Amino acid sequence: MRPDYKIFIQSVFLLLISVVVGGSVLAQGIRGKVVSSEGELLPYASVYIRNLGDGVPTNQDGRYEYKLDPGVYDVLIQFLGYKSQLKTIEVGEQWVDLDFVLEPQVYTLSEVEVRAGQEDPALTIMRKAISKAKFHRLQLQQYSMTVYLKGTGQLTDAPFFLKKTLEKEGLKLNEAYTSESVSRITFTQPNKVEEKVISIRTNGDNQSTSPAPYIQTSFYQEKINDIISPLSRSAFTYYRFTYEGSFFDQDVLVNKIKVTPRSRGERVFEGYIYIIEDLWAIHSLNLKTSLLGFDIQATQQYALVADNVWMPLTHTYRFGGKFFGFEGEFKYLASTREYEVTLNPDLAYVPEIIDEKVQEVTEDVADFKKTESALEQLAKEQPTTRKEYRKLINEYEKESLKERDEPDVIRESYYSIDSLAKKRDLSYWDSIRPVPLTEKEIEGYRRDDSLAVIEAAKVSEVDSVAKKARRKYKPLDFMNGASYSFGKGVSIGFKQNWTKISFNTVEGFKFGMGMFYRKYQEEKLADSVNRIRKSFNIEPELRYGISSNRFYGKVDFRWSTTKPISGTTFGVEGGRYIYQFNGGEPINEQVNAFYSLLFRQNYMKLYEQDFARAYWAHRVNYGFTYRANLTYAERRELFNNSNYSWYNKEERTYTSNRPENVEVDEMAFTDHEILKFNASIAWRPGVKYGIRNGRKYPITNRSPLINFNYTKALGGLLNSETAADFDHLELGIEHFFEFGVSGKLDFNVSAGTFLSNKQVYFQDYQHFGGNRTIFSNFGPASNYRFMDYYKYSTNTSYVSGIFHYQFRKFLLTQLPMLRFSGVRENLFFNYLKTENSPSYWEAGYSLDNLFRIFRLEMGAGFENGNYLRGGVRFGIATFIQVN
Repeated sequence: MRPDYKIFIQSVFLLLISVVVGGSVLAQGIRGKVVSSEGELLPYASVYIRNLGDGVPTNQDGRYEYKLDPGVYDVLIQFLGYKSQLKTIEVGEQWVDLDFVLEPQVYTLSEVEVRAGQEDPALTIMRKAISKAKFHRLQLQQYSMTVYLKGTGQLTDAPFFLKKTLEKEGLKLNEAYTSESVSRITFTQPNKVEEKVISIRTNGDNQSTSPAPYIQTSFYQEKINDIISPLSRSAFTYYRFTYEGSFFDQDVLVNKIKVTPRSRGERVFEGYIYIIEDLWAIHSLNLKTSLLGFDIQATQQYALVADNVWMPLTHTYRFGGKFFGFEGEFKYLASTREYEVTLNPDLAYVPEIIDEKVQEVTEDVADFKKTESALEQLAKEQPTTRKEYRKLINEYEKESLKERDEPDVIRESYYSIDSLAKKRDLSYWDSIRPVPLTEKEIEGYRRDDSLAVIEAAKVSEVDSVAKKARRKYKPLDFMNGASYSFGKGVSIGFKQNWTKISFNTVEGFKFGMGMFYRKYQEEKLADSVNRIRKSFNIEPELRYGISSNRFYGKVDFRWSTTKPISGTTFGVEGGRYIYQFNGGEPINEQVNAFYSLLFRQNYMKLYEQDFARAYWAHRVNYGFTYRANLTYAERRELFNNSNYSWYNKEERTYTSNRPENVEVDEMAFTDHEILKFNASIAWRPGVKYGIRNGRKYPITNRSPLINFNYTKALGGLLNSETAADFDHLELGIEHFFEFGVSGKLDFNVSAGTFLSNKQVYFQDYQHFGGNRTIFSNFGPASNYRFMDYYKYSTNTSYVSGIFHYQFRKFLLTQLPMLRFSGVRENLFFNYLKTENSPSYWEAGYSLDNLFRIFRLEMGAGFENGNYLRGGVRFGIATFIQVN
């Protein structure tokens, strides 16, 4: 018998034993279904045991099961839009079948008088709720909960030509693929999350599933995944609120508020939020939105877990949409239970909130005083206006953060997996699962578990073979890239070399190869979490041009040491190699080859140099890095050696390899030598940090990047009349500003000057990121769209600015259909002025996130106000981050 079939049969046998043994264990509790008065099953209704302060949701079929010790229990059933129902039940030694039939909720307007011409009562309710939002975020010093998370997804459609391929890969349409996890999550103020995964059960692939991203989402925050919360301080800018009545539930008065976006589309919610009167806390919510064209539905039902503290008991999230012919949906159900809460003693008093816009402000109402500590003011049992209370709670939060040991750390997360998490058997899951599986999910598990056993056997066999032998050389490894390990952190290999095949007019068809040698080691620090990583790398690179019949080669020796937030790198590099005049390499090799071969346009301009360079870089922390290098080089001009192209019309010829420029002379391209020193500083003022499993990482979204660069050519130290001699200074800043969800401004501004320019060769001119192809570079504010690569390069003073603004709603996106599809509209404006060049500026418009991943730009460039050129550019969507 083959080994994989043996493992399969053994596994099935063990599964059968666990089912038989699990089924023989005595259990009791309540189980049943929850339906509406019309007989409709109510999925994810909340089944809450008031005596225990704990509960579970129903499954997708409206069924529930709750194991209980013998005793008497008060069972409360909640479902949005229906009256809650409370039953007292006695549990003995057997299961008690307990079904519930819920009546539609009846809303009354009698609690709040609504008169024509008066302000909608929803406005004062929401103003008070918004003023209390931060209070509800801070009122618990710490809380822990057990979280059961189940994700069930299915692919409902696919391109017809891929359906058979997907089936061969084991992925069938309209079949459930389910993952489950049970975790214990602890939250500690101000933003520390610790999660321990107790158990994981997935579709046979044993991949971990973390509930934290779904459970940590709080609608008391300003944004939820960049979507404006209805309880945000700026909520009235984005939403209209309508009062739709109230009802009593669990001895509190609940207001139903309709949330309507002022402009429907992405990154705003619509639906209903239920607010508890006087406490101004969330009772439940049912909201939907869209993101990049995918529909998202969020439902939360809250329960009372401590005095005046309501926390989510069940969360449901639904994601659905289409993408390039694929269509599907994924549902997450999260059940949070077994709450352990520690109240924040500073916020023990719950003040009366007065809406000064519609209520009378009496003499006993407290005002916020800057001269008195926020903590002392919070202890006073006086009513306060919503505006003054919001100032007070904001000041309290600031004071609390200042008292922390590490105020720059704004979030912490710790994640661990129990050693038995992936080994729990079926009997364990049957005992702990708060939501019964549906028949479709059970069938999915049967299918995938059997497949997983076979796959696990195959993987085990492959792994055992792999452990016995190191990787051997395979054909095309030298092109595809490969690494060969020799133990003790030593490896050699090839880089990915396909992209080093190209064509240019200097070399003709060109081939290259990159290789590496690496010695790597790690040392644990005293905290046993962070490490010091040290590496030594040797990276040779070769290239050969057929038409030029020239070999080029260089080698880089680099030593690096990386600590938790700091690090150093130093090395030496040298050889004879070929480079673009603009060291930023404004045109990609393959793009240049494409234009040369198809259109006989050679935009890449090259020179060669024999050089040696020593460099040093020190990252003090993620907010400050400095670098220095010293280079000696002998540089030579290169000329075209190939006239080959697939475009053979006489009217078009290749241009010289000498770039055109408005201020250059013949001397700028002569052969020469240079000894130059360069120093630079990169500074991010105000950078914040997060901690993940004890390791710090930077959070830079509020920190601009300021670059300072100084270069000096030491011509006096070389005994040569042609030696370069100049001083170049530059300052730049890159950042972005978000205006809620309405728009985003990215900008990249720089200015510089040559303090002296006694002898400056074209390689050392200040070059700018031009573009003459139809392909737009990555990043919204990274380069110019229509400017020549070298026309405005300068050895004088200059100022450059690139600006890009993205609208949520502009022209075409006035149509809700386009907004919901994820399309965005952008405007860009770029400007450049040097001492000797005309004023160059360009402006344009673009459609972003087309088919969720593309960008189409249209615009034109101008010299001194006169039209120069324009056109269309294609690129990757700006939200995609590519380094």
